[in-house]
Amino acid sequence: MTTENFQSRLNRAVSQHGRLCVGIDPHESLLKAWGLEYNARGVGEFSRRCVEAFAGHAALVKPQVAFYERFGSQGIAELEKTLADLRDAGTLTLSDAKRGDIGSTMAGYAQAWLDDSSPLRADSVTISPYLGVGACEPVFKAAADNSAGVFLLAATSNSEAPAIQRATTAEGSSLAQHIVDECGRRNAEGTSGTLGVVVGATVIHPPVLDDLGGPVLMPGVGAQGATAQDVERIAGKALALPNVSRAILSAGPNVADLRERLKEVAGEYPAHLG
Repeated sequence: MTTENFQSRLNRAVSQHGRLCVGIDPHESLLKAWGLEYNARGVGEFSRRCVEAFAGHAALVKPQVAFYERFGSQGIAELEKTLADLRDAGTLTLSDAKRGDIGSTMAGYAQAWLDDSSPLRADSVTISPYLGVGACEPVFKAAADNSAGVFLLAATSNSEAPAIQRATTAEGSSLAQHIVDECGRRNAEGTSGTLGVVVGATVIHPPVLDDLGGPVLMPGVGAQGATAQDVERIAGKALALPNVSRAILSAGPNVADLRERLKEVAGEYPAHLG
């Protein structure tokens, strides 16, 4: 088990590889485009090629959990192997699980995704704080205990999001800003591991991120239309990690082609530690 905190490890990875977070999203259309069967074995082969292409060449690699869960225990076994292979290669991982609950259930999720004894353990995980930021305390504790990171959904780019995420709290801020501010407060206290947020790079009215004190995962770059300029505009002083999946995965199935596309896209987001 590492004792170096996630932020330090992330900063080192960014200094080596740039700020890009590359996704492993083995959804049906990509598997078919790669000539693979849409089953657990196909997901496993897809993931193996991604690991070979990305390990040691990206700051952060983000498997999308849903595409593994689709195939039950066999799919989860492939996810476990993917996370383990990336870890063995010294590459930081982010499990895109978006879990959110309360009490012992949230503690169970925390143990599953962050505890060093779990076969599903990753260096960081995405969670949903929309049952209250305080309900996420079990994950914050697990992050601190395991030197891990947590990314809380704050402002997403789907069309349904603004009605909820821009709603005003009793204190007068938007709900998205409240989540960012709560993460910033906990980061300043230094007792909750590394807390980051997820903010879509296509969000028109993003929260202010200058005082977050943690990383910002920014989906929406590439296939969804956001640019490097959008990333810088939204990030402010925060360390932004643009997330690109389809624009890189479409270069497959050849490992060399995937790696070349990764390096090409990563070159647009050089190291910048805020």
